[in-house]
Amino acid sequence: MRLVVLGAAGRMGRNLVRIIEETPGVTLAAAIERKGSSVLGHDAGELAGLGEIGTLVTDALEPVLADADGILDFTAPAYSISVAELAAQHGLVHVIGTTGFSAQDDAAVAKAAASGARVVKSGNMSLGVNMLAVLVERAARALAADGFDIEIAEMHHRHKVDAPSGTALLLGEAAAAGREIALADASVRARDGHTGPRPAGAIGFATLRGGSVIGDHSVIFAGEGERIELVHRADDRAIYARGAVKAALWAGGQAPGLYSMRDVLSI
Repeated sequence: MRLVVLGAAGRMGRNLVRIIEETPGVTLAAAIERKGSSVLGHDAGELAGLGEIGTLVTDALEPVLADADGILDFTAPAYSISVAELAAQHGLVHVIGTTGFSAQDDAAVAKAAASGARVVKSGNMSLGVNMLAVLVERAARALAADGFDIEIAEMHHRHKVDAPSGTALLLGEAAAAGREIALADASVRARDGHTGPRPAGAIGFATLRGGSVIGDHSVIFAGEGERIELVHRADDRAIYARGAVKAALWAGGQAPGLYSMRDVLSI
């Protein structure tokens, strides 16, 4: 399977190049960076610490799509939407690990999927996080009648630009599904000043930023006299890259449509 990596010189892009090179059944079709990037023309393998692999970084996406089977995309919402439209035109797999989408953005991606793209979109591509989401949904459902409050805490590196993280929102959606409510109606994103008592049924979010933390997420179920904490800590960005490549290989055998990592992992 011939895969295009977007943002090939970034932290995730370099990991994606490395994982593609070590994974049987896939090859790097192209490495894309933004116009004006200082790495244009450099070998993508050298940037990823692999040595020369013969694929030079370019800013021209459309010309390479005719010889590609899929696109791996950890960029920004507006760009991901435009890429989804191109994927639909070419009938490609489009794996989206980008976070920070609005409801309108999500609708645009869904439209592209309905128009011919095979889109796998997730706030987190790791097996562990998606298994955590399943556990959160089940716990939220089982503990609903016993008055357990739900709080989601996440910490990431100082360079992350969206909050709460896509993973935190994925976990929030899982908790809301377990409670059979809409996350938009229950989520509390910030507390400051005299807030009054905690609303019954709220799903709270706490966001921490600092240092080089790759990603820590905790879902706390707080009841009377006891707490349950479900935790995932990421120690290596390669877990997301492996998940993205796995998603691309899986989506290559699917009909056009919008899928999640739960579909890929059958959980």
